[in-house]
Amino acid sequence: MDQRSQSTTTNSAADARSLHCIVKLGGSAITCKNELETINEDNLSIVSSQLRQGMISEPCHGMDWSRRPGSTNIQTVVDKFDDELESSQCKRLIVVHGAGSFGHFQASRSGVHKGGLNKPLVKAGFVATRISVNTLNLEIVRALAKEGIPSIGMSPFSCGWSTCERNIAMADTSTVVKALDAGFVPVLHGDAVLDTSLGCTILSGDVIISHLAEHLRPDYVVFLTDVSGVYDRPPTEPGAVLLREIVVHEDGSWSVLQPKLQDEVEITVAAHDTTGGMVTKITEAAMIAKLGIDVYIVKAATEHSARALKGPLPHNIPDDWLGTVIRLAH
Repeated sequence: MDQRSQSTTTNSAADARSLHCIVKLGGSAITCKNELETINEDNLSIVSSQLRQGMISEPCHGMDWSRRPGSTNIQTVVDKFDDELESSQCKRLIVVHGAGSFGHFQASRSGVHKGGLNKPLVKAGFVATRISVNTLNLEIVRALAKEGIPSIGMSPFSCGWSTCERNIAMADTSTVVKALDAGFVPVLHGDAVLDTSLGCTILSGDVIISHLAEHLRPDYVVFLTDVSGVYDRPPTEPGAVLLREIVVHEDGSWSVLQPKLQDEVEITVAAHDTTGGMVTKITEAAMIAKLGIDVYIVKAATEHSARALKGPLPHNIPDDWLGTVIRLAH
């Protein structure tokens, strides 16, 4: 679905100092997508560590001082903090995550993405979806904070984002910019939002990233997924080829630069995915690349994702790096 339009926003790119990177944590990479509300703990831990290594230049301490299930104490390291360690040593970063097994099933079962808040099932599904995605958001913020990344969870619904006919109509990014200016890492997520025409719908994390990239102009964008990048067909099929470089043209169309292909690219969407899956990801990545911002799609929790997070990558893609680069054609 197309969720871009002439939206209302309260700031421009000039309002934010240089934004290093926007990172998308794909729902399929950080959750077990076919197991209801189950986090992929190993991947989330590795990705959080890689983000810290790529974004923070100095030693840092954990910031999750909440009591976890089964524990009776709140662990802190207050005595170890260095008052002279400035938050500016953390590169300016925004994290946006998908829902994975949190939210998609609730939304699709109730039809939230289709609208109709006047229906009891849809209204209940709207509430259930937001409970689920906010639960995941809290766990991701905790994982990042544990690594010493000063993360702040931000819900698009609570920040006043809304749509009209599924296109972004209102997206106040001023709260995100204020958090960045204060030295925090905003962590946003795909969310159930109000729609002035339909009543409600689902705003995908990929669309959120496209909007943020347009207004805040990061140096580059990284999509962390459960596969090595974009393939010419479903990667589970025999003979699937990784598309290493996709170029976007001025008219918004895109073509594969590396490797040379003879057949058309086939993209599929999971039946329960209410946000368009890889179709939406490529569409939004192309819109970002059209702005002159390189986009890297790479498998999460690998040496390749670690390199992408430390980017930007050189113009000539290293032969030993596995992933897809989407950039503006020159």
